[in-house]
Amino acid sequence: MSSSEKIPKAMTDKFAAIAALVDVFCAKHLNEEYRQTIHRVVGALARKRPSPLLRGKENVWAAAAVHAVGRVNFLDDASQTPHCKPKVIYEFFGIAESTGQNKSKEIRDLLKMGPMSAEWTLPSRLADNPMVWLLQVNGFTVDIRGMPLEVQQMAFDKGLIPFVPAERDVSHG
Repeated sequence: MSSSEKIPKAMTDKFAAIAALVDVFCAKHLNEEYRQTIHRVVGALARKRPSPLLRGKENVWAAAAVHAVGRVNFLDDASQTPHCKPKVIYEFFGIAESTGQNKSKEIRDLLKMGPMSAEWTLPSRLADNPMVWLLQVNGFTVDIRGMPLEVQQMAFDKGLIPFVPAERDVSHG
């Protein structure tokens, strides 16, 4: 965890309790990549001032964080691996579906999480997320993957894209 991702001292116990619940769920139903991304979501909520985690139960926040990340990454799509229906999430954490849906929406609104949000997309899925690669160049929206290596490198150096696609294509096949 980098210094920018540190959990405020007042929130460490709440974060740890929610993270522990997430860990158990991810071990049973998801994977390490989901676990880390959900932890980042809970950490971002813990750093908000005031933190919304101060109100509400840990199991509700854990379920909602799992669902929110799942929504961004199409977790309920059976063609994905892993996949998991919202009902399984809510039953596991012992909460009503309406409670989980409402809290998940609150998280998605607070963290500006939408379908295919680059920040909350699983790292293994970034290459396939078209929203990651659409940039404004000279007033036009372009898919940076089709641009020359030099342009991709500039976009990467500016922090606009997570990696240089042309270099990844060479090194990965």
